[in-house]
Amino acid sequence: MAVFRPFRAIRPRPDLAARVAALPYDCMSSEEAREQTADNPYSFLHIDKAEIDLPAGTDLYDDRVYETAAGNLARLRREGVFAQDEAPRFYVYRQTWRGRSQVGLVGCASIDDYKNNVIKKHELTHPEKEVDRIRHVTACNANTGPIFLTYRDSRSIAALLDDWCRTHRCEVHFVAEGGAEQEIWPIGDAGLIRTLRESFAASGDLYIADGHHRCASAARVGFQRRAGCSGCTGEEEFNFFLAVAFPEHQLKIFDYNRVVKDLNGLGVKAFLSRLDALFSVEVHAAEGQPYHPEAGHYFGMYLDGLWYRLRARRGSFDESDAVARLDVDILQKNLLAPILGIQDPRRDHRIEFVGGIRGLGELERRCRADMRLAFAMHPTTTEELMAIADSGNIMPPKSTWFEPKLLSGLFIHDLE
Repeated sequence: MAVFRPFRAIRPRPDLAARVAALPYDCMSSEEAREQTADNPYSFLHIDKAEIDLPAGTDLYDDRVYETAAGNLARLRREGVFAQDEAPRFYVYRQTWRGRSQVGLVGCASIDDYKNNVIKKHELTHPEKEVDRIRHVTACNANTGPIFLTYRDSRSIAALLDDWCRTHRCEVHFVAEGGAEQEIWPIGDAGLIRTLRESFAASGDLYIADGHHRCASAARVGFQRRAGCSGCTGEEEFNFFLAVAFPEHQLKIFDYNRVVKDLNGLGVKAFLSRLDALFSVEVHAAEGQPYHPEAGHYFGMYLDGLWYRLRARRGSFDESDAVARLDVDILQKNLLAPILGIQDPRRDHRIEFVGGIRGLGELERRCRADMRLAFAMHPTTTEELMAIADSGNIMPPKSTWFEPKLLSGLFIHDLE
């Protein structure tokens, strides 16, 4: 039974929301963030990537980065850019992009549900990244970036949210860079809030779609504060963290493609010969045209100006295993590790990852610029993600790319 509850959000003034909202901190470099905020003092990147307000080259984990983040948040609140709602609310957050909408409910999830696996995970986290976000949350005394959750489709929840949006005024409406329309409806009706809480409690588990590091960090901060609190009731705000929950069928997962620097000392002929044992390999018939896999277990490969169509051979992977039958796992275990020598894709500098939103042309460009070959993947499905999380297993790194991204800065959860 999942806990999902309203909270008193700190939010930007509606007329400034478009200038405040920004992509998550891990979607860009410090240099890119500096360029984006050069003429925008309201951008949430001044909080989420506060090194942009310090001298270039400042260590990302310098104490001054976290102090600057907290100072910038306090300044924007003093200046009236942000204000906190007087009463706890839920918020409908609808994003529309390329003709498709996803309608999420913004609220707070429970750190106990995270610990007890009512909120299910599918990725490992890196301790150093967790520590970074712990320091950021602690300095700001707030969850500043929402966790992207999903839940199994619920007609009752969908109907409640659709009816509210249809009968109430949209308070925030703008189109973000990249073309995604952003709309927000606060829900202050006590009866509906109670019904939504009950509906989520009855709907089953929640699943992390994106934001594993932020979620782990928020939970650790909450448990640290609980340990140092005598007489706590469990209802304190630090026992909960900021999240947006979307129904599974509305989510769109894009391919997460790979580019590799070299053939691990092999010539092209020897490399293709080694592939033949585990993949059927053929030059893409539409010469000069990129090949995007049409189904699972198919892979596009770009090498020396040619696109190849690869298909994993039957028997080369365990079809009964939820992880082993993932395309990202097949590519890793049958090609990247044994043939190209990339044993740990998280740390090997010979491989990089490119979100499918950038298109297959980006793979070709990288191969002309600084890489040797590229692999175009068929997207992982939401059903696969949930099946792996349900089984308690972990997906390989860089398995999913969600689009549109949740913007940061539209909702902040005060831990006090």
